[in-house]
Amino acid sequence: MMNIIFWLFIAYIFYRIFRGYMRFQRHYYTAGQFKNIPITKERIAESELGLFVALMAKVAKADGRIHELEAELISNTFTDIAKAYPQSEDVREILKEIFSLEKQTVNNIDNLCMQLQHLTQRDPQKRLMMLTFLINLAYIDRHLSHAEESMILKIAAFLQIDSSQVESLMQRFAQMHKAPPPQTTINEAYGLLGADKEETMQSIKKKYRTLVKKYHPDVMQAKGASEEYIQDAMQKMQKINAAYEMIKNARK
Repeated sequence: MMNIIFWLFIAYIFYRIFRGYMRFQRHYYTAGQFKNIPITKERIAESELGLFVALMAKVAKADGRIHELEAELISNTFTDIAKAYPQSEDVREILKEIFSLEKQTVNNIDNLCMQLQHLTQRDPQKRLMMLTFLINLAYIDRHLSHAEESMILKIAAFLQIDSSQVESLMQRFAQMHKAPPPQTTINEAYGLLGADKEETMQSIKKKYRTLVKKYHPDVMQAKGASEEYIQDAMQKMQKINAAYEMIKNARK
């Protein structure tokens, strides 16, 4: 029962993280905004969004592993960031390369932060939104490790974000994790994914990804859906994520 509660809660956090990032993405960046930037790995890595992806890699790897839900969030983020550039598919692959490289690179976070601070020095709110997303990312597995906390605090200091704002954000997300998640059964989990117990995990994962694409609230909003429909999609998405994790745990 505790495993079920844990994974249902993780699904809720996953939704909150991605929705928070989408608000940030829509507010500050638009499709094709960087159409005049040459599509090279070097230029994108030096851009503010490229630097943001690099910091995502640092936070994601801070505790020594990248959780599957964390990886799903990161993958979706690559897709959304790439929309700000022409040739978005090529840019998405470049972002993946940047992320993979920065996961393995040590002792350069100071330089990354200083570059990002310089590029966004006239927009402190943008830096705050970036930090908010990074805190969300760190909390996706429900536990903020000492290494993750140290990484967040270091990034915040280099981005010149007031310590009281950082503390407030950390407390807010810590409180959010105390909320009890909804409950469901394993049979309901299979039903939510349109799967059955005889299917392979590979088949179930494919159905899960199809449902994520279909029901994610921000995808619906982009299609002009009503607010009521978006709320329904949000609830559906929470249940879909929880169902998938429950089935994975049951098959271990």
